[in-house]
Amino acid sequence: MTVAFEIGLVVLLLAIAAWIIAVRDTFAAVVAYVAYGLLLSLAWVRLYAVDVALTEAAIGSGVTGMLLLGAAARLRETEAAAAVETSMPLRLAAAALCALISAGLAAVILVPPDRVPTLAPMAMANLAASGLGNPVAGVLFVYRSLDTLLEKVVLLLALVGVWSLAPDRLWGGVPGLRTYVQPNGILTFLAQLLPPIGIVMGIYMFWNGANNPGGAFQGGTVLAAMWLLVMIAGLEDVPPISLGWMRVLLVIGPAIFLVIGLAGIVLAGAFLAYPADYAKPLIIVVEATLTLSIGVTLGLLAAGPPERMQQR
Repeated sequence: MTVAFEIGLVVLLLAIAAWIIAVRDTFAAVVAYVAYGLLLSLAWVRLYAVDVALTEAAIGSGVTGMLLLGAAARLRETEAAAAVETSMPLRLAAAALCALISAGLAAVILVPPDRVPTLAPMAMANLAASGLGNPVAGVLFVYRSLDTLLEKVVLLLALVGVWSLAPDRLWGGVPGLRTYVQPNGILTFLAQLLPPIGIVMGIYMFWNGANNPGGAFQGGTVLAAMWLLVMIAGLEDVPPISLGWMRVLLVIGPAIFLVIGLAGIVLAGAFLAYPADYAKPLIIVVEATLTLSIGVTLGLLAAGPPERMQQR
């Protein structure tokens, strides 16, 4: 039964991937992409990579899917007029490139080296010093903490890039998130029902990430999804980007991370190092503030650039 399920999952993933490539309607392709991401999360669970599965569902399918849906909605009116017929030589070149990449991936998977290089045993042997029980969190905040910090900075830079798409006269205004106001609609009902549950789940995923699958990225993404749901349903207005408290929440996670990293030079002898007795509390403080920053950043990324000024 397990083998049949896994074979069916792989076949379904390949079929949806082929559909995404072949379909001409952008909206249909994006919906299929979201479904593909959710099924891919199941595949990661079957491979016992629960952290990767949570990230795929939250970031790859959830937030990215919402961004692509927003882009598809904006392009829908001009999509037919802008459609260009691809020449046959270009199609053949693309097919050959895809076949070459597929063959390379197949060779890596089917013909592995005799001894796979890994640092996992060394990481697990030193994990206890951090006080963390989740090896993924240990790698992200101990061995690759600089990468983790830079990832959060990149998110902020991406948001500034989105905001820069607004005309100068609208800078500091309200993002143009599309809202669907139906007082008795199912979306309004879900926007009233799900956020309390989602907020608790987001906090749990952040808190649980120290010892089990989860973490700041997954928890922050859930918080962002709940915030977007409330705004799309029209229960709360999209805030202008000039709000001081919102900008504080955007930078507080990376700022606290950087401050603790600089303190490590004095207290532990290296940048982004943690004192042995305080490693876990400091990492939890960093994750808590990053969860807030990630949630606000992803929500504003999905909301888009400012399109109007705040009504006075």
